[in-house]
Amino acid sequence: MGAIDILEMAYAAAKTDEQRREIVLKYLERVCSPDERKVVEDFPQGLEWFNTMKPLSLHKDLKGKLVVLDFFTYCCINCMHVLPDLEALEEKYPITDGLVVVGVHSAKFENEKTSANILNAVLRYDIAHAVINDHNTVMWDALDIQCWPTMLLIGPSGEYLLPIIGEGQRKKLFLICEVVMKFFKSRGEIITNVELPMITRLKDSLPDSPLLFPGKVEVDDQGNNLAVADSGHHRILVTTKEGVLLHCIGGIERGFVDGSFQEARFHTPQGMVWKEDVIYVADTQNHAIRKVDLKAERVTTIAGMGEMGEHKCQWGGAPGPEQVLSSPWDVCLGGPDDSILFIAMAGSHQIWGLFLRDSKWLAKEIEHNANVCILYAGTGKEENRNNSYPRNASFAQPSGLVNPHVDYLSCMYVADSESSSVRSVSLKDGAVKGVVGGDLDPMNLFAFGDVDGKGRDAKLQHPIGIAWNPLNQHLYIADSYNHKIKMVDPVRKSCSTVAGNGKAGKVDSSTLEEVEFNEPGGLCVSSTFKRVYVADTNNNAIRVLDLESNTVQELKIVFPAGSQPLVAEVSSLSLSAQPIKPIVPSKTPVMTQPQVEATVKGALCLHVNIKLPDGCKLTEGAPTAWMAYVKGDTPHLVLSKTSIPSLDEPLSHQWTVPSMARDVTMRIEVSVCYCEDSTGTCHMTGLAFEVPLKFSEGSSDCDLTIDHRMDL
Repeated sequence: MGAIDILEMAYAAAKTDEQRREIVLKYLERVCSPDERKVVEDFPQGLEWFNTMKPLSLHKDLKGKLVVLDFFTYCCINCMHVLPDLEALEEKYPITDGLVVVGVHSAKFENEKTSANILNAVLRYDIAHAVINDHNTVMWDALDIQCWPTMLLIGPSGEYLLPIIGEGQRKKLFLICEVVMKFFKSRGEIITNVELPMITRLKDSLPDSPLLFPGKVEVDDQGNNLAVADSGHHRILVTTKEGVLLHCIGGIERGFVDGSFQEARFHTPQGMVWKEDVIYVADTQNHAIRKVDLKAERVTTIAGMGEMGEHKCQWGGAPGPEQVLSSPWDVCLGGPDDSILFIAMAGSHQIWGLFLRDSKWLAKEIEHNANVCILYAGTGKEENRNNSYPRNASFAQPSGLVNPHVDYLSCMYVADSESSSVRSVSLKDGAVKGVVGGDLDPMNLFAFGDVDGKGRDAKLQHPIGIAWNPLNQHLYIADSYNHKIKMVDPVRKSCSTVAGNGKAGKVDSSTLEEVEFNEPGGLCVSSTFKRVYVADTNNNAIRVLDLESNTVQELKIVFPAGSQPLVAEVSSLSLSAQPIKPIVPSKTPVMTQPQVEATVKGALCLHVNIKLPDGCKLTEGAPTAWMAYVKGDTPHLVLSKTSIPSLDEPLSHQWTVPSMARDVTMRIEVSVCYCEDSTGTCHMTGLAFEVPLKFSEGSSDCDLTIDHRMDL
């Protein structure tokens, strides 16, 4: 039995931390003795490094440091769970104290071998330490690494110390590093107060953009508005289907805070489901489910405690806010009257259910109280194991979830990313079955590829998003590492490519076959069922697939400008135009002048002309929204129109207002998107004008013109 095996057995049997420290100290004395001391070779030449100004040498740059090598692959949820532990370790022991963390990326999937994709992962996960692309697993093989994640400790003179395998090892990692640091410091071998040629927090150098690594996108019940999980900015954006911002929920800094939309904080939110005025959000790295109330404009936590729970082989059963969760990645509604919120628990490889109301358990008709959160399917083992009994089935990082709400199917579908398959889970008895992809061997999680076909003959590569199209009764899949959108017929179990040429890139306004994506993470289908909105994660964009015209375009997210009031002219009257939430009828007060006597016999022709500030032009491809309505307790809509104007045409619109039997106030709202020629800075400004009108019988038709010049 080797020294490491003896250490592990003794460490597990120890009852106190002091005993564990003694065990680790004795182990270090043994493996650092002249007879057993083993020195690790320097980092191989020719590997690409990230977060450093140059490749580092283990025996030169890192001499005198305790080095923690983190062997990871960026798709792996278990590897993601280790990153907060390493971040905390780096805070306790900065480089100047003598400890250095180096990530060694040894890819599972072919797509993960590419340096550009690893760089995106470093940015997406906000990794500050150095990372090596071990694309051919040279270091993995040389150091006999067996699984992800593995943290290998190396002494200040390159001594091979010991590996720490798997997630959930923070306490062990900290205790061992504490003993190792004291051991080598007592021997005078740790060098302190020396920096390294590092570039930390590459994410801070990214240019400002509306979106940063968006994970998922969802459409409301009516198909008018979208919710975007702006995961890299730790927030939820609600926009019109044309991309005009309605709500920004959360801030760009991560956190775990309930409250108003401005106060609330998320940490890398992902999947969402929208029901009437509520959006349920899988707040992935807060290990929580959040409820976004659009009417009250508040965020509340309905499940999870803000920290990762370990619940393999556990069934849950606690009230939502008291139940620990593990990296929930997506959600969908099901059960009687959608009373259950199902959760794709990527971190524990399971499907859970949160009861939103008192309801019966679907499989066994057992009564459950509202707010209870409980396991529905999955053993917790990372496998691709189908079974008629849901708690005997196994998943491998389920990351996409959809319920088609179709009686003849009566199941939800799962994008099971690590098994590269699509699975079904019955809503009647919980039976788990394969649909496409994967392998007959439930332990084989390497059966991936890019092959259209049926059943297991079809091959996917890390599918992570899934949506249902009621029009053709098919599933749409974000096949992330193949950079494609695929379509699955769940009855025939067939899979075919809808969009994407398989290359990681970004090509807009192209045919569906030629378009390029970069690791798309989520998607949803429009209310007309003729468009598919795609969260194109590494392109920091929402892309729109038009299934009729066979084209793809980017949806521009347009943010409001600042809150400075603007001055408008209505004929010869001076009115105030205040920034407002675009498109939605607003209660923002607007100053008005005494009534304009519009003596109208038949109708009023109302013109609005807007002139952009000098040196500005309309944002190409961005919509302009126009709305006019009669104010009152129940606003009467006269006309609403959203269009993408020609850059060469004047910015104007006109309405024909029918004659009214009473005096009214007309409210006009306009949202305009424009960019400054000199700086390239783009703005979205909401304008509101209110015009009191008085109608008189027996008079002639009348024109009323509003001319407004915008200022920066």
